[in-house]
Amino acid sequence: MRLSVVLILFIFGLFAGSCREIENPRTDFGEDYQPLEVGLYWIYEVEETIVFGENDSQTETFFLRDIIDYSYRNAENQEVFVINRAKSADRINWEITGSYAMQYVRSTLVRNYENQLTINLVFPPELGKSWDAMVLSAANPDEFQIAFMGNVTVGEQTFQRSLRVVQEEDDDEITFRDNRYEVFTKGIGLVEQYYEVFTYCSRNDCLGQMILDSGRKTHLKIIMHGKI
Repeated sequence: MRLSVVLILFIFGLFAGSCREIENPRTDFGEDYQPLEVGLYWIYEVEETIVFGENDSQTETFFLRDIIDYSYRNAENQEVFVINRAKSADRINWEITGSYAMQYVRSTLVRNYENQLTINLVFPPELGKSWDAMVLSAANPDEFQIAFMGNVTVGEQTFQRSLRVVQEEDDDEITFRDNRYEVFTKGIGLVEQYYEVFTYCSRNDCLGQMILDSGRKTHLKIIMHGKI
């Protein structure tokens, strides 16, 4: 009799545990790797080099400030967040340079920058996960991949629970170089962005010498973030 009671209690415990799992499905899908809320802001230190031609380039250091200014509902009743971007040389005087939008769409982070729709992150984030970032646009497919998850150092700051999305990593050393990645930190958002796209001189007298002919390198590193 005692054995039967123990067996019944054991079975009941298993059933109750399975019910709790069903009643409490996963709710953290990792969207806070890029929080979207009106009033959030991020300030980045930026180093940018623009190559206009052989032996003709310009390097500039400045600051960018992104602030989520407002949100609205689109035709699909999805909430779209509009971010104003400003530029400064001293972090005192800011000049608005434009705006872009971000939104969550079917477990993805969609960014609309300069009328180009890209999927910059997918949820829940998992190491090795890859996707076509251009599936919502008319552009050619471009595979992004979560290549790292863990602690990262950006400038003099270390961020835990971060991930790196490699957008492109290619250099044929003859005609072009294309290296791009973004780093997101849970609870903060984008903390680093690296963009390096150049073409090499392809004339017969310089082919294969990796002489930069045109392109741009822009490196954003976060220095401040919060909510106004």
